[in-house]
Amino acid sequence: MTELAESLLRGLGTGSVYALLALGFVIIYKATRVISFAQPAFMLAGAVLVTYLAGPVGFWVAVPVAAVLTAGLALGVERVAVRPMVGRPAFVVAIITLGVDVAVRVVVNGFIGLDVRHVGDPWGLRTVAVPGTAIDLQQRHLAALLATAVLIAGLFAFFRYTRMGLAMRAAAYDQEAALAQGVSVGAVFALSWGLAGGLAAVAGTFAAAGASVDAALWLIALTALPVIILGGLDSLPGAVVGGLAVGTIQELTASYQQHAPWLGGNVSVISPYVLMLLVLLVRPYGLFGTREVERV
Repeated sequence: MTELAESLLRGLGTGSVYALLALGFVIIYKATRVISFAQPAFMLAGAVLVTYLAGPVGFWVAVPVAAVLTAGLALGVERVAVRPMVGRPAFVVAIITLGVDVAVRVVVNGFIGLDVRHVGDPWGLRTVAVPGTAIDLQQRHLAALLATAVLIAGLFAFFRYTRMGLAMRAAAYDQEAALAQGVSVGAVFALSWGLAGGLAAVAGTFAAAGASVDAALWLIALTALPVIILGGLDSLPGAVVGGLAVGTIQELTASYQQHAPWLGGNVSVISPYVLMLLVLLVRPYGLFGTREVERV
């Protein structure tokens, strides 16, 4: 039972990182109807920025500064590479984001170099005991879970109570109607990319906590793809639920895969995709996605 509980808690911590990444994907998709494949590059860029800033200013200052700088990078990409393509087919813009992802990662890899780089987090691999139990939880997973909860609450308040949040919700529902009501759709596009970039930077930092930052860190972001399909491509709650579900399933599979050696030793790697396929068989639009209605 203790092993099961520890696996669940690890899964929630890992799933928090996936949820932050998935939220970025969904925010951009809701605003622009384009899937941005540049999120892995923003995640890597944010983590590398933290490794450079953590020494001079400390971890707690480095994370928000890196998030803001990565948001600025995402804004620049949107303005230079994506905005001129408004009105073009969505798959063309998606391919452009693939190119942006590769280009940004190549540049960022040059800043990683050959040295081992750490984000300077205060948790490392230390654990904390759950009171009254024999369950140990890694502090980095607890921190990721708490940070994700705070950011989700902030996003909810932003979309619910601010004029810009309302404008983004209106543009997501109907861009032409929002434009007719005076909403600056261009500002909505830019802000969605900025938010996604900032979230990716925080996700990259927690993904690298207790470990090191290397050129392969971006691969973690690929797991966010089954997350957004699982939760629903246009659903923010779906991104959160999908992220936590995928993280939990992945950790449970990693913990118990030795009981099915005939499946091989890396079943946990493919478990998110298996879960996604199973859900899509019964809910093609994901758990919380909007079903498209076509008139014939």
